[in-house]
Amino acid sequence: MNFKKSTLIFLVFALLISLAGCAKKPRRPNPLDTVTSAGQGGQQNSGFDPFGADGDFVSDTDALAQRDETRSLEDAERNLLPSIYFDTNSASIKPSERNKLTQAADFVRNNPGSSLVLVGYCDWRGTPEYNLALGDRRSKSASRYLETLGIGSDKIEMLSKGDLEAVEGASAAQMAKDRRVEVNVFR
Repeated sequence: MNFKKSTLIFLVFALLISLAGCAKKPRRPNPLDTVTSAGQGGQQNSGFDPFGADGDFVSDTDALAQRDETRSLEDAERNLLPSIYFDTNSASIKPSERNKLTQAADFVRNNPGSSLVLVGYCDWRGTPEYNLALGDRRSKSASRYLETLGIGSDKIEMLSKGDLEAVEGASAAQMAKDRRVEVNVFR
């Protein structure tokens, strides 16, 4: 009797342990929710529909034009400020890259009429959805860092291009250049 009781307790305990290990996997967010975002109080998507009214994909440049009819990404001054580079699958700003964001913050302070567009890029590896989301996280990371330096969110816009401009099958050196946030300036 004692043997049957202890065997039953053991089986019930084993069953409980096996069921506890079968928890549901967390639901991944929809990558389209992270395609683009405006720097307005941490809002993630600001109502932008990446597929537009006619069902065609709308580019980041079109998204920027929808937010402000008077300018587009082509109007931004590129290469005026250095790009911020990231490690593989990371949106963390490396200590060696922080001085570049300090330089961008100083530029905005010294040019009050200017604003920044942070464009996140990735290398060619990974799915397009993952890379768009990673590019978005990179631009948000740079934006948050600029905000800690005193630059208001009204001076910052964020976009993600993911791997849209990455070279497929690129060398390690080229992929390192693709993992970046470009800091573009509007005056």
